[in-house]
Amino acid sequence: MAFKDECGVFGIWPHPEASRQTYLGLYALQHRGQEAAGICSRGATELLLHKAQGYVADVFSPETLDRLSGDAAIGHTRYSTTGGNVASAAHPFLVQGRFGQVALCHNGNLTNTEVLRRRLIEQGQVFTSPSDSEVILALINRACAATLEDAVVEALRQVEGAFSLLILSDTQIMAARDPRGFRPLSLAKLGDAVVFSSESCAFDLVGAEYEREIQPGELLIVDAEGMRSRHPVSGIEPKPCVFEHVYFARPDSFVFSRSVMGTRREMGRLLAKRYPAEVDLVVPVPDSGVSAALGYAEACGAPFEFGLIRNHYVGRTFIEPKQSIRSFGVKIKLNPVRELLKGKRVVLVDDSIVRGTTSRKIVQMVKEAGAAEVHLRISSPPTTHSCFYGIDTPSREHLIAANHTVEEIREFLGADSLGYLTEEDLQTAMTDPGGQGFCYACFNGAYPILPKK
Repeated sequence: MAFKDECGVFGIWPHPEASRQTYLGLYALQHRGQEAAGICSRGATELLLHKAQGYVADVFSPETLDRLSGDAAIGHTRYSTTGGNVASAAHPFLVQGRFGQVALCHNGNLTNTEVLRRRLIEQGQVFTSPSDSEVILALINRACAATLEDAVVEALRQVEGAFSLLILSDTQIMAARDPRGFRPLSLAKLGDAVVFSSESCAFDLVGAEYEREIQPGELLIVDAEGMRSRHPVSGIEPKPCVFEHVYFARPDSFVFSRSVMGTRREMGRLLAKRYPAEVDLVVPVPDSGVSAALGYAEACGAPFEFGLIRNHYVGRTFIEPKQSIRSFGVKIKLNPVRELLKGKRVVLVDDSIVRGTTSRKIVQMVKEAGAAEVHLRISSPPTTHSCFYGIDTPSREHLIAANHTVEEIREFLGADSLGYLTEEDLQTAMTDPGGQGFCYACFNGAYPILPKK
């Protein structure tokens, strides 16, 4: 099992083909969530919404996008954190309330959802889904403020945890990021249009020019008067999630003001220096291990080869054969190149180990393909703690590194050796000496903020 990807958000204002641009943006962000997708656009007389479970390309057709008319839109591609994989939890959420129609989409996870939900229910609020994002909308609608902008400020002062938000009304689009900046959100320009995205790779697809990050704690408002910033909460030290660079973001993205490809290659180089091995080949576990494997190969001098080929056309579900095939789930996604691996001493480079079951099957697969030795290298420290900020990690009892030594993990995996990147080396790769600039809680349990029940 690997980590599930996070959610992705995209928005644009104003553009004559806003919904189509948003569709393209979500297509570029598909890696951040494959369970549901949705777009809300600003039509001539009302906000228009379409969302459903499935991939972006399956949820939207040309006819659907034609119905999502208007010059502004926000969109979301989702995997389940709070709320689970249910249709009612798909984004964006659209409500009719004190401030007219308001739509919202959210990447992240609040840590005080249950406290807020209980209070709102006591006040008579009715919820249609288990999503924490609906809680934010309820807070906005119930705010004492006279304007939507002030209501959003009031709501943001009550929520805690991780959030990168896009909010759309008939007169404004807003982008907001939590004070610790756990989840990424950036700003670009496309002609006269303002564009927002979780990752810069979406800007590249639509032809927008990257400008900057939305700052931790910033609320950016765009309307007919122009663009302005507010900071509802200040004085909190930013702690963006380091796992965006380890795994989640696409390598061609610019996240937290730095190149994802560059940091991953440096992780691989440092990993090779920390845990060298006399091998014939360096092989990535595709796709997330590719960049680090390139760095590892550069540092150790062994040739880089795609010894495992990924099937990129595996859908959300597939029909297994009635007769059991060992490790079928892994085999349908990855296949070894036997001609490359046979008789070779191989370093396999991957980004992380969660439960260990998938890694074990991959090691077995490479050995069965004829590899003489298989040395596993992981371009992050051992994952020992669960995440509360928008990553769907198992509980600690299911995290193999939380309950076993590295040698015990190596033995379980069947690898000839096993080496993890150290936390110090990860900080070096992130140009973060001392580890003060990012959240490393999944590796060390030092949580910036804990959930409230």
